[in-house]
Amino acid sequence: MSIFEALILGIVQGLAEFLPISSSGHLALLQHFFGIDGSNVLTFTVLLHFGTLIAVFVCFWSDIWSLIKEFFALIADIFTWKGVQVRKNDTRKLLFMIIVATIPAGVVGVLFDKWIERVFTSIIVVGACLIVTGTILFIAERISGAEKGMERTNFRNAFVVGLFQAVALLPGISRSGSTIVGGLFLGFTRELAVRFAFLISIPSVLGATVLEVPAAMKAGLTGDLLLPTALGVIAAAVSGYFAIKAMIRLVTGKKLFVFSIYTWAVGAIVVAGCLAGVLG
Repeated sequence: MSIFEALILGIVQGLAEFLPISSSGHLALLQHFFGIDGSNVLTFTVLLHFGTLIAVFVCFWSDIWSLIKEFFALIADIFTWKGVQVRKNDTRKLLFMIIVATIPAGVVGVLFDKWIERVFTSIIVVGACLIVTGTILFIAERISGAEKGMERTNFRNAFVVGLFQAVALLPGISRSGSTIVGGLFLGFTRELAVRFAFLISIPSVLGATVLEVPAAMKAGLTGDLLLPTALGVIAAAVSGYFAIKAMIRLVTGKKLFVFSIYTWAVGAIVVAGCLAGVLG
């Protein structure tokens, strides 16, 4: 893998992780076009996810720091016999909602890991899922005037958003797009839908990354990949930061239809190419 390829993969990972166009789908397509065997760059892929996590932490540090402090306050309450008090304040409620929303993807990821890995190599499946992503974004954009803020949400809502995130384990289904759409379907305000979608990505991406670490360590990282990997991670973090900022503006401005058109177009081209025998 060259430095150029690493930079392209890093930029695409950062943009596609947070824009609703599916990072897994785009990475699968790019690796296919570049002729890169995914098993040979597993460590690189794992570190790219770390780069996108850096972007989330930078953009949502205030929320994350509040959640960290609330977690330790929760531990203190437990040890002083005050109880868990899941609704003690909005921050603690948000903490538990994130935990609940993470469960579906965690269960599906563990139970169907091998199957998802096989599906990831199917280019036509990626194309079909991109078309699905475009469709759910198009439908979501037709949802009007949701007013459900944090005080009106519940843990059932969190679990449903988590189900949307679990579906996004399929390559071509956007994680950010699915979870934002899930929040909008449930009546979340657009600001809360975006914020919650990005916050629940932290444990999911971190958990998936940790699960891949043993295989990545076994695969190792050869000397000729050190510089490309470092530059790819930096590219993923920087592009991810700008993608998050752009996504916040686009969702609140009701402009998701732009991504519907894009994912429909790319998905249709990929599917048509596969059916015509142009793509393997």
